[in-house]
Amino acid sequence: MPADDHEAERLLLDGEETAYEPTEKVHIIGVDDGDDADWGKTPPFSWKKLWLFTGPGFLMSIAFLDPGNLESDLQAGAIAGYSLLWLLLWATAMGLLVQLLAARVGVATGRHLAELCREEYPRWARLLLWSMAELALIGSDIQEVIGSAIAITILSNGHIPLWAGVVITASDCFIFLFLENYGVRKLEAVFALLIATMAVSFAWMFGETKPSGLQLLLGILVPKLSSKTIQKAVAVVGCIIMPHNVFLHSALVQSREIDRTKIGRVREALNYYSIESTAALVVSFIINLFVTAVFAKAFYGTDIASSIGLVNAGQYLQDEYGGGLFPILYIWAIGLLAAGQSSTITGTYAGQFIMGGFLDLRLKKWVRALITRSCAIIPAIVVAVAFESEDTLDDLNEWLNVLQSVQIPFALIPLLYLVSKEEVMGVFKIGPVLKMVSWLVAALVMAINGYLLMEFFSSEIHGWLSGCVVLAFTAAYVAFVIYLVSRAISFSNCLGFLRINNFTSTET
Repeated sequence: MPADDHEAERLLLDGEETAYEPTEKVHIIGVDDGDDADWGKTPPFSWKKLWLFTGPGFLMSIAFLDPGNLESDLQAGAIAGYSLLWLLLWATAMGLLVQLLAARVGVATGRHLAELCREEYPRWARLLLWSMAELALIGSDIQEVIGSAIAITILSNGHIPLWAGVVITASDCFIFLFLENYGVRKLEAVFALLIATMAVSFAWMFGETKPSGLQLLLGILVPKLSSKTIQKAVAVVGCIIMPHNVFLHSALVQSREIDRTKIGRVREALNYYSIESTAALVVSFIINLFVTAVFAKAFYGTDIASSIGLVNAGQYLQDEYGGGLFPILYIWAIGLLAAGQSSTITGTYAGQFIMGGFLDLRLKKWVRALITRSCAIIPAIVVAVAFESEDTLDDLNEWLNVLQSVQIPFALIPLLYLVSKEEVMGVFKIGPVLKMVSWLVAALVMAINGYLLMEFFSSEIHGWLSGCVVLAFTAAYVAFVIYLVSRAISFSNCLGFLRINNFTSTET
């Protein structure tokens, strides 16, 4: 019996939750071939195998293309012009590093991040981590659902109100369940189609507006930052790493059969996932670049630059560039709808893994999907009814971005702690150089988001009562972050101490 079948049988006997059943996994050609003597040898590169491994990275990349990211792109372009494209590039690179670490955890352990957190942290800490992950998911889902609803309202010429668009978007849960029955590859093909729709829509807009190629190149290659663009720069970095996406990617990579008893097979899977994840994020970077460049060309330096958001962006483009062969307003709406629908479906996917992993719930997938979807759809409907004007929707989006920023440490710190732990990762734990780089990236992202939080609360919080409430929550928040960091540091110090002692004993 293959190793994965032994593992699945053990999990079923233990009554534990698994990301994918053995029958759901994609069979990789050659996974059962070879002699046990080749356990440490990495098989040669194969284009056919790369194709079979391709999929999880593109599902992961959807989070880099959701409506929240698109709004950040268009506002960065309108307010800062082409000057922040270099930051978008480096932010995507940092996001890629984090996602590769998440994939590494999933491939090497056969368990996703939520499951590992359940095992590694005490009950009170894992319940807090679960709560934070659910809050991040709900906040992200509200943005995505509202983005889809805005697109539906535009495409219906305003006949379908925002709240009705939210209800229509809720049907993605049933679409997801329907597609999932046809297998992982069919589901991945649908996401590939949605990403292609975004690429074509925003590339069409790029062609219609004709941004400057020279300024585009300079924006990518020459770092430039000013006091006027610092807030948008922070937003560009802050919205790249989505907490729920880290949990999602560590689970998605388990959809392929991998013989984890052979180091060479695990290393092979990591190599293929690194290639396809990099390709996926290159595509997402190009799409984000298209959006930023279009709005930089159209609105940078104009009086309306600071007032552009998801709700009015299409109409402003229409006023600027007119109808043409196909009105640019509808091109924008189609791209936005593809972004919203794809990201809400991946949100449903992530919700299943997060809830099942942290709580070890043995529920049928359709039950878990309905629970996950309801947690986001109900707040989204309330939001759509309560926030009807453009200004209130923009304010809501700022609050939701803050919510995402707050949650980032609760995905990053456990990830870095676990991917460095030899007892969890074995020979695939990250080395000291990669560990240092990863912690520097995590510290930079958390510092940037901390700046965003300080800026936001200093302008939004008024009065001593609200200030005291924020102060109390901030103290509890900082204390939990310190606990997570100290746990990771104490583990590293303890491991180093044990190694020194072992070395000394051997020498003696």
